[in-house]
Amino acid sequence: QVQLVESGGGLVQAGGSLRLSCAASGFSFRIKAMAWYRQTPGKQRDLVATITSIGATIYTNSVKGRFTISRSNDKNTVYLQMNSLKPEDTAVYYCNTWPNSDDYWGQGTQVTVSS
Repeated sequence: QVQLVESGGGLVQAGGSLRLSCAASGFSFRIKAMAWYRQTPGKQRDLVATITSIGATIYTNSVKGRFTISRSNDKNTVYLQMNSLKPEDTAVYYCNTWPNSDDYWGQGTQVTVSS
């Protein structure tokens, strides 16, 4: 079965940094575009960043210049480097394919940014 296991979240002060990791298994990771999404309680899950199988990236405007998505096809892992964090970045962060599959959502990892 498909598994996506997010890790690396935590509590940081505004202006700080975190690096999230997503370990993927159960599908052909290397040929799939991947993405990070985030969700605040009671709100819709939003796209944060995408990366194609060959490394082309797209970012939502609110994180552009601060976040960097990357991947290791050898390790079946996608990363999200988050710098200059803001309280508005507080959310549960998930990885998934892009477009997402409803069957692939994992537990996510909590990111909390204090002001």
